[in-house]
Amino acid sequence: MNLRQQAASHALTYVRSGMLLGLGTGSTTAHFIDMLGERLQKGELRDIVGVPTSEKTAARAHALGISLTTLTDHPHLDLAVDGADEVDPALNLIKGLGRALLREKIVETHADRLLIIVDESKLVPHLGSRGPLPVEIVPFGATLHVRWLNTLGCRAELWREADGAPIVTDNGNYLARCWFPDGIADPYALARVLADRPGVVEHGLFLDMTSAVIVASPQGTRVLESAP
Repeated sequence: MNLRQQAASHALTYVRSGMLLGLGTGSTTAHFIDMLGERLQKGELRDIVGVPTSEKTAARAHALGISLTTLTDHPHLDLAVDGADEVDPALNLIKGLGRALLREKIVETHADRLLIIVDESKLVPHLGSRGPLPVEIVPFGATLHVRWLNTLGCRAELWREADGAPIVTDNGNYLARCWFPDGIADPYALARVLADRPGVVEHGLFLDMTSAVIVASPQGTRVLESAP
């Protein structure tokens, strides 16, 4: 198994029959969903119901025979499993390069525990030091929103498809990507500024949400637990 598969396999040890699971989005979480479907098909797990964080995840889970529901019908989840783009020493995250940050944050807020699965390359000394921060914005005035994001000490641009068209999320919004040359000095302050801006729907800072991070490396798999 590659490192992402190793992390996904270890995450399955947290899953018990009868659980309601939040199913994240992204390449690492796809391995987890595939393995979950296999366990269900073999009868090693039973009565698992998932809440997907994207249409892509929903389609993958459906194809594997994983039962799905909604937060409206089941607003209390036992566990959510997802990947991350960056993990800092306090287990705060940058997420959203899989284009599903808004639904991920909504679903994972309703879970008793959030389990993150990554390879060791995603561990960073501080957020924003590895790659961009995704920000979901409304299409109306998108150019203005991106211009404002550029005043926050970053280089921001509208995220586009290969053909130049703006990327559109499952929610019908656009995504911007923000690169901070020296990383994000104060993620909490930035999160508050972004939350207060009209036109910004959500951001990829997942702060104080993580219960544990499974980290796969060539030396093996380890679990980082959040402080009590």
